[in-house]
Amino acid sequence: MAFLRRKIQPFFSTFLNPTPKFPVPKFLHSRAQSSNEILIDAISDSFKKDHTWDTLTRKFISLQLNHSLAEQVLLRLQQPPHARSALNFFYWSAKTKNLHHHLSSYCIMIHILVRAQQLADAKIMLESVLKKNETDIPKLSVVESLLDSFKVVPSSPLVFDLLVQAYAKLRMLEGGFEVCCYLEEHGFSLSLKSYNLLLHVVQKAGVNCLVWRIYEHMIEKRKYPNEDSTQTMISALCKEGKLQVYVDLVYRIHGKRCSPTVIVNASLMFRVIEECRIEESVGLLRRMLQKNLILDTIGYSLVVHAKLQLGDLESAWQVFEEMLKRGFSPNSFVYTSFIGAYCRQRRIQEVDRLLQEMENLGLKPYDETFNHLIEGCAKAGEMRESASHCEEMIRRGLVPSCCSFNEMVRGLSETGDSKKANDLFTLVLDKGFSPNEITYSFLIAGFGKEGDIQEVLKLYHEMEYRSISPGLLLFESLIKSLCQCGKLGEAEKFFKLMKERSLTPSEDIYEALITSYCGMGDQTRLSLLYNEMAIRGFKPTTLFSCDTSTKSAKV
Repeated sequence: MAFLRRKIQPFFSTFLNPTPKFPVPKFLHSRAQSSNEILIDAISDSFKKDHTWDTLTRKFISLQLNHSLAEQVLLRLQQPPHARSALNFFYWSAKTKNLHHHLSSYCIMIHILVRAQQLADAKIMLESVLKKNETDIPKLSVVESLLDSFKVVPSSPLVFDLLVQAYAKLRMLEGGFEVCCYLEEHGFSLSLKSYNLLLHVVQKAGVNCLVWRIYEHMIEKRKYPNEDSTQTMISALCKEGKLQVYVDLVYRIHGKRCSPTVIVNASLMFRVIEECRIEESVGLLRRMLQKNLILDTIGYSLVVHAKLQLGDLESAWQVFEEMLKRGFSPNSFVYTSFIGAYCRQRRIQEVDRLLQEMENLGLKPYDETFNHLIEGCAKAGEMRESASHCEEMIRRGLVPSCCSFNEMVRGLSETGDSKKANDLFTLVLDKGFSPNEITYSFLIAGFGKEGDIQEVLKLYHEMEYRSISPGLLLFESLIKSLCQCGKLGEAEKFFKLMKERSLTPSEDIYEALITSYCGMGDQTRLSLLYNEMAIRGFKPTTLFSCDTSTKSAKV
C-alpha cells in the first residue's frame, strides 16, 4: 500500500520538495503541482472524447510519459463510465510511448474494468499479467499487488475470483491454490464456482494429491461442495482406481448403499486419518456433520479408527461404547480397526477374541481384516496361525496384500518352513497376487538357508520372467544363498552382474564372499575383496587369515 501511495504522488513532488539549503517560495511547489494536475486533466479529458490514436499521438507528441504519471491518469479515469477510456489510454501508452507498464498499473486497470463490469477485458488482462509474470516474479506478487490496488480502486471481490479462474485456465495449478489460501488469510472468500473450476482442472490434469488438498481446504473454509464438486471428486477416485474401495468401506460401516457425497467425504476423512492428522480430521468431521455431508454412524466409526491410529485403545473403546448406546450397530470396519490395533501390539489372544466376537455378530471379515491377522501373527512369531489365516483368506476368494504376505513369507523362511511359504505363494499367484522383489528375496533367503540351490535359481529366473527388476536386496539374498550352498562360481557371476547394473554391493555381500573364499584358502581373491571393501568404506566385522587347508578367525 505504501508503495502504491508513493507511486500516485504528484509527478514532480520529490524533485521540487527536497530539504532546501535556502528559503524556497511556497508558491513554486503549488505551481508545479498545479502544472502536473493540468497535464493529467488534459490527458484524461482527451481520452474521454474518444479521439483516434493518431490524433492523440500528435497532440501529446512531446509528452514524456512515465509510470507514475500513467497511473495517475488511470486513477483519474477509474469511474465506470470512463473504463473504456482508461483501457484505451493503457494500450495507447504501451504502443505509442513504448511504456512497459508495471504490475501495479496492470492491477489498477484490472480493478477499473471489473468495477465497470467489463469482465471479458478484465479476464484477458489477468491472463496477460499472469503469463508475463509467471517466471519473472514471486508467485504471490500478482495477488499482493491486486490487494494493494484494491484499497485505491475499490472494485469488487469478484476480481479475486477472476484471478483464480485465470490461474485455472492457464493450468497454473499450484499457484492457483496458493492464491486461494492467501486470499482466505486476508479475508477474501472465493466463490464455490471458482473452487469448482480449479478442482475440475486439477482433476483433469491428474494431480490427485492437489485435488484432495483443495477439497479439504474448501470444507475447512466452509465452502461446502455441491453436485459439481462431488462429481469432480468421484472422477478423481475413479482415476486413482479407489472408488470401489471407498464404496465398499462405507457399505461395511453403514450396511447400505450411500450417496456419492457421503462416499467422497468418507474418503477424505479416511485419508486425513491415515496421514495421522487427527486434529484436522476432528475439525473436518464436525463441519461435515453440521451440514449432513456424512452419516453419524460413519462419523463414529471414523473417530474410533482415528483413536486407534493414535494407539489410544481405551479412548477408542469409550467412543465405541457411546456409539452402541446411541443405537448404532457395530460393523466390520470398526472390528477390523480394533483387530489391527491389537495386532500392532502383538496381543494375539485379544485378536482371536475379537475375531470370534465379530463372527458371532454375523460380521464378515474382509481383506483388510485378514491382512492384519496374517501380518500381526507373523510379527508375533505365531507362524502356524499366520499361515492358517492366509489359507482361510484364499479359500474365501480374497488375495492378501503384498506387505502382509511378505511378512508371513519372511517368518516362515526364517523358521525353516520355506516349502510352506512357497506352497502358499503358488496358491496366491493363481488368485492374481502380484509379488515384488521383497517376496522373492525372502523366499530365496529361506531356500538358501536350507541348502536348496535348485529352488534358489528357479525363483530367480521366475522373477526375471515376471519382469521384476532385481535390486540390492534380491542380489544380497541370492549371493549369500549361493555362498552358503558352496556355489561360489554362481555367486561371482551375480556379483559381477549387479555391478554391471550399477548396484553397489552391500557389506553383507562382501562378508559372505570373504567367508566362502577363506574356507577355500583363496588368498588372492580374498585380498581383492578386502581392498574393494576398504575402497567402499566398509570395515569387515571379522578379520580372516587363510591358508589352503584351514580357516581361523581373528576378531
